[in-house]
Amino acid sequence: MSIPYTFSRTAAGLKRSVMRDLMALAVSPDVISFAGGLPASDHLPLEQLRTCFDAVLSRDGARALQYGPPYVPLREWLAAYMQRRGVDCTVENIFITSGAQQGLEILARLFLDEGAPEVLEAITFTGIQQAAQGHGALVRTVPVDLKTGIDVEALETVLARSPRARLGVVIPDFHNPLGVSVPAAHRARIAELAARHRVPIVEDDPYSPLRHAGEAQRPIKAYDEAGAVIYLGSFSKMLAPAMRLGWMVAPAALVARLTVLRESIDLESSQFIQRVAVEFLTRGWLEPHLAQLNAANRERRDALFAALERELGGLVSWTRPEGGLFVWVTLPAGVDAAELFKAAVARQVAFIPGGAFAVEGGYANTMRLNYSNVTPANIAEGLRRLGAVLKERLAVTV
Repeated sequence: MSIPYTFSRTAAGLKRSVMRDLMALAVSPDVISFAGGLPASDHLPLEQLRTCFDAVLSRDGARALQYGPPYVPLREWLAAYMQRRGVDCTVENIFITSGAQQGLEILARLFLDEGAPEVLEAITFTGIQQAAQGHGALVRTVPVDLKTGIDVEALETVLARSPRARLGVVIPDFHNPLGVSVPAAHRARIAELAARHRVPIVEDDPYSPLRHAGEAQRPIKAYDEAGAVIYLGSFSKMLAPAMRLGWMVAPAALVARLTVLRESIDLESSQFIQRVAVEFLTRGWLEPHLAQLNAANRERRDALFAALERELGGLVSWTRPEGGLFVWVTLPAGVDAAELFKAAVARQVAFIPGGAFAVEGGYANTMRLNYSNVTPANIAEGLRRLGAVLKERLAVTV
């Protein structure tokens, strides 16, 4: 039915995430799904959060349920946390958001006009693409490497183009969807390029706390001496997605503008949730929680590596992340992952075709597999089903 209204340019141009549509096709409980980006439900800190909810309500009462400014104890904890990670910041640099996606939207509102240039990785999270699309940005893409992430030489070339880009977005740790991480030397270079070309770079970093192998890296923001890098963090993957709580690290002068923009969206983040998060953090529960969560993620990642080798070894290649939630798989040339998806769902196994993350198209023979929310037993069975589907498809096309 036709709706007789005139929509804004934002509403008319914005498209639903292809990834969401594909995930909706794989909701049956009988489907083994590698499609989501969820932490393991059975490893969320349910009882600890229950204790924190009760403690906040008992101590703070109705104050916790009212409107209120960003909760200072949370900003203080986050400033100290970022300082431990090598970032030079104070409480004045911390801006609370309702998740990292809201941070992306606020920054898009702050910097982008219709037709304004924005720099994105050629393959990136669909939410980043939607924020750019929603504001009519003219997107310039930078190639990515399956071992080192964003191509910094190409980034320099793109940032030097005229007219100057208004904004750039980079995922440095355990990239969604690639799983790769940017080396330290490249991080320093990205910060230097942002400053030299006067293009603010958003460091979208929800995954770095999910490291389960190797040595932790300093954020790009730790190399930023000019205030050209804006850091985005989130509690969604490290604590609980439904809390919808995140933060930015930005120059203090920028925080004032962010605050005004934020008021036009939802005023502020939940006082209650901010206080619950602080209760959890100050009880010292984050590190042991992450230790057990990352141990489970490592077991599941290793189970996925073993199953890929067993079922698809010699047919496909894949990235080998040291953390995060995802593995990127490259199929044989000529195999269309979108078509493979339909056959896979019929066999009750699901994934996300890689083309869903490609800003300018292509990458048809790729897929993203999530391992964090799938048990090792289901990983083995799911890859058995997926391997059978791919082998049948190759037999048909040969």
